[in-house]
Amino acid sequence: MTKIEILKTMVHTDQKNASAWFLLGLEYSELGDRGEALLAFTQALAYGDEELKNNIVGELNKLSQVKPLRNGGSVHEAGTFQTRDIHTPVTLRVIEGGKHLRKNKGEVRISTLDKNVSFAEVGGLQDVKEAVRMKIVQPFLATGLCKPIRQKPGSGVLLYGPPGCGKTFFAKATAGECNATLLHVKATDILDSRVGASEQNIRTLFRTARTQKPAILFFDELDALGYAREKNSSAWKRGINDFFFMELEGEASRADKLLIMGATNMPWDVDPGFHRPGCFDQLIFVGPPDAEAREIIFRLKLEGRPSEPIDFAQLAGWTDLYSGADIEYVVELATEQVLHDFLTTGVERPIMMSDLRESIAATRPTTIEWLRTAKNYVKYANDEGLYDGVEHFLAKHKRI
Repeated sequence: MTKIEILKTMVHTDQKNASAWFLLGLEYSELGDRGEALLAFTQALAYGDEELKNNIVGELNKLSQVKPLRNGGSVHEAGTFQTRDIHTPVTLRVIEGGKHLRKNKGEVRISTLDKNVSFAEVGGLQDVKEAVRMKIVQPFLATGLCKPIRQKPGSGVLLYGPPGCGKTFFAKATAGECNATLLHVKATDILDSRVGASEQNIRTLFRTARTQKPAILFFDELDALGYAREKNSSAWKRGINDFFFMELEGEASRADKLLIMGATNMPWDVDPGFHRPGCFDQLIFVGPPDAEAREIIFRLKLEGRPSEPIDFAQLAGWTDLYSGADIEYVVELATEQVLHDFLTTGVERPIMMSDLRESIAATRPTTIEWLRTAKNYVKYANDEGLYDGVEHFLAKHKRI
């Protein structure tokens, strides 16, 4: 077990173990996980003695000098990850999901996820869930029924939408529904400046995925791999693009339990050739969380933080079009306000509705710019119906 895992076990066993909370905060600070560090230090403040509180104040002062990052996030992180050793011609590292480790030359990283995440853990988004069940899950699970009519049990699926709205988490939940292993790959894990190395990495990924069946091979940041030819002036990238397309077409001819999925924030930058049948021919829009999902996200992000009774429905009503990452940022700002008041007055207090309201007033949904860009594509480049999902969403939000 890692040091963080040991400390988390300690605070789970004894919620009032201030020293363990403090040490956990120090560990998260070392990792640069500011939000988790703030949460741990807040708990340590609630249960610690005066001597420990002085140490906590010192660490909070250090932490307050670091500007928080607004990074993308999913609806919420869940699932237990595991590592596996895989032997292939190219060195292949299967790592614990969520870790950002340096990639050595000649090495490809794949994150794997246990089959314990399902749609039940995704709040709201009922229309998206139903579309995925009909287009992906049921054909994937009914392989025996598909064979007599020669239907491919699940073709390539591309999830698209604004950053921070949970496309990656939705892919994990899809894998759970399919009782399949999710092999999560980012474009940065494949692309290599050495001649032929990127193509070899792609070949290795597909070969490895076939040994892990039933599996879903999930390409994050697909636009970086399958960039549109008419926008691509790099012969190197075009070669990778062509090789990737060739592997996809080869996989489409196999009626087995391997599903190809992708995610992108910029579907208009993906080469049209990748939308052919058998490749990423099914596009599913994953938009900003609806009111039900926003309530759930607020509950998750405030869980474990001292707070007064919260009206989650009202918070959801105030945050229309906010992504999951935006809501996480709102909660972090509110937590910082509580800590700031403690540092300046010495008075401890819980997070209040007024803190969250002020944090919401100081922010805006980061999805709006993306949706306005998508609106132009819907208007001028949706002849084939690729963006029908976002078109229906925009029809319900005419103010965008």
